[in-house]
Amino acid sequence: MGNRIYVGNLSYNTTQDSLRQSFSKSGTVTDVKIIMDRMTGQSRGFGFVSFENDGQASQAIQDWNGQDLDGRNLMVNEAQDRRPS
Repeated sequence: MGNRIYVGNLSYNTTQDSLRQSFSKSGTVTDVKIIMDRMTGQSRGFGFVSFENDGQASQAIQDWNGQDLDGRNLMVNEAQDRRPS
């Protein structure tokens, strides 16, 4: 398991700061990135959160998968490496 997790089904109202603040309850967050649409500049509804270590990332998956954040039930799991296009 890596220290980076995927967070899906994000509300368009969720910001990187609010995501960092929420997930910091599960461990030390080192990086947060919400993926934005290039054309509209609006969130694409998913992002990535990195933690200080694997144990904290695993704890965040347990704590947050299926939980409500800004009115949406999150889908949280281990981030997969990007596939070559």
